[in-house]
Amino acid sequence: MTIGIQLSPENTPTETSSSSDCSTGADEEVKLASRNPKKRAGRKKFRETRHPVFRGVRRRDSGKWVCEVRQPNNKTRVWLGTYPTADMAARAHDVAVLAMRGRSACLNFADSLWRLPVPKSGNVKDIQMAAVKAAEAFGQTAAGVTEMEERSDQLPENELCMDDEVIFGMPGFLADMAEGLMLPPPRIGGYDTCQDDFEFFLDTSLWSF
Repeated sequence: MTIGIQLSPENTPTETSSSSDCSTGADEEVKLASRNPKKRAGRKKFRETRHPVFRGVRRRDSGKWVCEVRQPNNKTRVWLGTYPTADMAARAHDVAVLAMRGRSACLNFADSLWRLPVPKSGNVKDIQMAAVKAAEAFGQTAAGVTEMEERSDQLPENELCMDDEVIFGMPGFLADMAEGLMLPPPRIGGYDTCQDDFEFFLDTSLWSF
């Protein structure tokens, strides 16, 4: 079954009840699920598994998160996969609803409108592949940032500072400079240095200048 991708507001399909309750101010271009929290499910005998904010995201008993979206004007749901974090599942949701509903879609993240990949076509398989790709990309980015923060926290403070004296050898450099200033001037070729001049140099203090 093929689902057409419509990105212009005037050509998007009519929204179903799952996304019609998203708030849309006059000055808002992107519909966000966080602006209007979902109502609690009417099933009192069952434990609530839906994410409190993200659309299309449910939690499994294993602690992982699954994502599925309903096709426009259809009760059929499209399965988008199982993910280790709710954020990854939420990104997969945004890819699918953007492909199905265009700019009228209710998104979990405002930047999904321009950051997420676009499916090759409106085919369900292409939408699923694009959703998985986006979720994995954001998952790797988040994991990389967390790893860098953990490594920086584990570094001792003395490893974060550079010792200029050790790097540039300042103690030895200053000692060599002082020793060089105490040496007599070199003899000029063709001329003999007078004994009086040499004695005068030795008697002259370095700090008298």
